[in-house]
Amino acid sequence: MKERWKQYNGAIIPIDPPHVNVIESRKNITRKIISTRSFFARWVENFDKSKYKNFWYVICDKQFNLEDYSVNTRSKIRRALKKNSVKKIKKEILIAEGYDVYINAVKRYKTLAKPMKSTEFENSIKVLNSRYEFWGVNLKENGKLVAYAIVDPLKNHCNYSVIKFNSDYLKFYTSYALYFEMNKYYLSLNNLKYVSEGARSILHNTNVENFLVEKFYFRKAYCDLKIIYHPLIEIIIKLIYPFRFLLSKIEINFLHKVYVVLKQHEIFRNER
Repeated sequence: MKERWKQYNGAIIPIDPPHVNVIESRKNITRKIISTRSFFARWVENFDKSKYKNFWYVICDKQFNLEDYSVNTRSKIRRALKKNSVKKIKKEILIAEGYDVYINAVKRYKTLAKPMKSTEFENSIKVLNSRYEFWGVNLKENGKLVAYAIVDPLKNHCNYSVIKFNSDYLKFYTSYALYFEMNKYYLSLNNLKYVSEGARSILHNTNVENFLVEKFYFRKAYCDLKIIYHPLIEIIIKLIYPFRFLLSKIEINFLHKVYVVLKQHEIFRNER
């Protein structure tokens, strides 16, 4: 039988994309949670509802030519493509040259999590199977890799799984170059149903989400968030949920992760 779940940050999530319904029973999902020693299972239902929901994916499902974008966006795309080249790259190139991009990208993040070491970064890419595709943005001036993307292409859609920009080179509009070329490739040339930047941020709207909606006409595909907890975790969640606001004030990495889970639970509760 085909495996339908994968482990991710202590949880299990579907291998299938969000528009594919989860048909397993609650009992079977709970068994999977326990057998994998996961904290919970998370998935969505009723993907791309027209009605507003508190959970969504950020997607683009239309083909756009350069002329379809605003004057400001067109100008930045043109400037970006004069300075940068965008193309698919081999996994080995990303392993060899990508860490500098990664470390310069994460230094901009307001997070308590520690960045990966170079060996951890390399291993995170090595374990990816042959299905994944890799993109690089290189400066035309010297060939330096200044941005990269890891894309998971499936039958009729793809997920922009990881995208990193070296913050020192954002002034060359590397983000405009990468999103323009990838959208053109997957939506216009390969006629995929949609591309996805992933699910909403649990804590707040992100600059990336706003950027994509405003500049590249991505949109929010609303859906229902579903969660089943490990029986012991469910008890703990109920006990500490009333104190979630206190946890949000404590700058300790572990407690911050607990707060994210509680905030996710709040979204889940409000949708029921």
